[in-house]
Amino acid sequence: MARSAAARQAEHDIVRACHSGLDPDRLRHTVLRSLRRVMTIDAAFFATADPETLLFTGGHAEDPLGTATARFLHNETGGADVNTFTALAKAATHVASLDGATRHDRPTSERYREIMRPLGLGDELRAALVAGSDCWGYLCLHREDVEHGFTRAEVDVVARIGPHVAHALRQAALLHPTPSGGDPPRPGVVLLDDRLDVVASTPEADAVLSLIDHHDSTSLPLPVAVYAVAAALMKVEEIDPAAVAALPSARVPSKVGSWITVSASRLQGDGERRIAVVVEVAEPRSALGIRLAAHGLSAREQDVARLVLRGEPTRTISDTLHISTHTVQDHLKSVFDKVGVRSRRDLVAMMLGAHGR
Repeated sequence: MARSAAARQAEHDIVRACHSGLDPDRLRHTVLRSLRRVMTIDAAFFATADPETLLFTGGHAEDPLGTATARFLHNETGGADVNTFTALAKAATHVASLDGATRHDRPTSERYREIMRPLGLGDELRAALVAGSDCWGYLCLHREDVEHGFTRAEVDVVARIGPHVAHALRQAALLHPTPSGGDPPRPGVVLLDDRLDVVASTPEADAVLSLIDHHDSTSLPLPVAVYAVAAALMKVEEIDPAAVAALPSARVPSKVGSWITVSASRLQGDGERRIAVVVEVAEPRSALGIRLAAHGLSAREQDVARLVLRGEPTRTISDTLHISTHTVQDHLKSVFDKVGVRSRRDLVAMMLGAHGR
């Protein structure tokens, strides 16, 4: 079926906005406003993500979703329900509806039974926003709990715009932070209980978290990344307590050009169970992977760039990666073009300088 003129115009407006350098908050407004011109959306959730860990780094939930954020996080990290965001990020197809996944038998989804139906919501259309091989965010559109949900044509619209929105989120990770001078705040700790309620926080944690743009509309007092890593930790503990050594973490771009690392661990001791979420300004090298990905480097280009940043010569890079020296130079030229530098020295200065920019 041919798309209507209104649908074509809405998609055109979204694609144009995605390539105009908008910050995530303005991007969300533009995307949802345009989509609502061609389809019914009764509530929406829009989130940014760490492309390496796939955990939320920020999120905006429209009413009535914001009141159930903690329950959505527990469901998402559970991994047993249909259309989890992380599963969509890894799947060949990054967009799916609840009705499609359940064959129109919504109650087979715990998320529908326990969270959405009590909120009066029915079908949902979820998308992992993937550019290249990296996921930079998620989009979830909801309908009221009526018989008819999202159509195949509406799923296709979101599938077409998804890569463009992902591109915009990737670019936003590079374009919008503004470096500032001065020493960064020291690492801090936020204590949560297993209901994800805040028990306490240190002044250092408050200082670090103040560097994050907190546009979340989730009825939570702290950025959603804090709760995302805590929920991920509880799921790891449930599945395999021995695996908790690999602490769930996410990297969040700050307002001042640096990156914030948010990681969760279990606080040991007598008394009530507590989750300690450590927040700290990342050293440039520790955030290297996400910054290289933000410049759109392929996996092989990232391998070459990492070795260059370690000071390795071309011959060593060739031997390490089992590629010819000519291929190394071709990859390096592409790295320079994408990052916007002209030499190895410039690459080191941009990636490992004071602000890692």
